[in-house]
Amino acid sequence: MATTIWKGAISFGLVTIPVTLHSAVREQGGISFNQLHAKDKSRIRYKKVCEREGKEVPADEIVKGYEYEKGKYIIISDEELEQAERATSRSFEIAAFVKEDDVDPRYFDKPYYLAPMPGGEKAYALLRETMERTGSLGVGSFVLRKKTHLAGLKAVGDALVLELMRYERDLVDVRELRIPEVKDLRPQELKMAEQLVENLSEPFEPTKFRDVYTESLMQVIQAKLKGKKAALPEADEPDTSGVIDLMARLQESIKESGKKGAAPAAAKKKAAPRKRKTA
Repeated sequence: MATTIWKGAISFGLVTIPVTLHSAVREQGGISFNQLHAKDKSRIRYKKVCEREGKEVPADEIVKGYEYEKGKYIIISDEELEQAERATSRSFEIAAFVKEDDVDPRYFDKPYYLAPMPGGEKAYALLRETMERTGSLGVGSFVLRKKTHLAGLKAVGDALVLELMRYERDLVDVRELRIPEVKDLRPQELKMAEQLVENLSEPFEPTKFRDVYTESLMQVIQAKLKGKKAALPEADEPDTSGVIDLMARLQESIKESGKKGAAPAAAKKKAAPRKRKTA
């Protein structure tokens, strides 16, 4: 059974659904390393040192302090932190329903599953089916781990998924990149690029994608444990010169895609130009 991270409720209008929150992803993180002293391979440890005394401080002497002025702190106890937490609602209240497709993907951060508690099964199913039929995303906020999070509620299969979201202030304005505007795209280039996309289009199969770096690093480690050196081919370096014959590259790409005779995507259905979203 998945570990329960939070217990609370979903509320929309006057309807309240008791739920539990569970992680929806496994943070694999690849291969991790420890820092060692090169001379004797002993672990490097980090100590909590008092800035004024220059001495290590034991855990039972460390407290939490809020800096209300430069260099001035007020101590906040664990009991006071718990008091503040008890004063916050343990409910995710849906403030508004929006169309999921209208939300910039950059806002979404980390997903969690919500499961109904006893007595909330029917209301849970009703909300899930309604959101699925309407393509809606429920947006609101709730407190998790002593922090107020913006979040979006969506239907995914049989479950309701609560996805933590970033605030507007967290997004970097794309205009900071100063991407130059290009006005000389030729119709032939667009047509061929659309055909290439069509030739390479297929249903999403996540199992086809591998963590190549971790696999290669594991080969290096396993070979080294045997006193050998891994024989790994070096990947080709991408051409970053930026000066290419675009039409020639498109033609060669379409040829290699194996579907040279496929009809261009534009011929099947003329898609309306997508409006660019600005941050």
